Amino acid sequence: MGAMGVTGTTADRFKAAVEARDLDAAEGLFTEDVRLYSPVKFTPFEGRPMVLGLFGVLLRTFEDFRYVGELAGSAQTAAGPDGGSADSVILIFRATVNGKQIHGIDLLQFDEAGRIKEFTVMVRPQSAVQALGEAVLAGLVEDGLAPQP
Repeated sequence: MGAMGVTGTTADRFKAAVEARDLDAAEGLFTEDVRLYSPVKFTPFEGRPMVLGLFGVLLRTFEDFRYVGELAGSAQTAAGPDGGSADSVILIFRATVNGKQIHGIDLLQFDEAGRIKEFTVMVRPQSAVQALGEAVLAGLVEDGLAPQP
């Protein structure tokens, strides 16, 4: 099984965990030092506990969340000055947040063992990004993962 086989399996397991709202199933799919780049914050969320906490908030925030497509290949990562390339999977999703229709992608990038080391979320349109940002910040504060604004 080539590298894409391993990462494809990780992506499938991640999708299944999200669709089942099962954070425990997702936990082992991330590296300890995973970084999540969100549409609402320039700096990444860092480390497995923080990223899992964020996913807990996202799963509460999104209504009618569903993956509607998948693309696989390789892409440059954000980390490191040389910005090396990594096996990557793009999961395309649709959801609703506070009545706003969201269209987005999750870019999953993998280490050699097939675990997710970088996770980038991109969302459109801008009104949905704003609604998502407000809802996620409120959820992070509620869960004690971010200070009161």
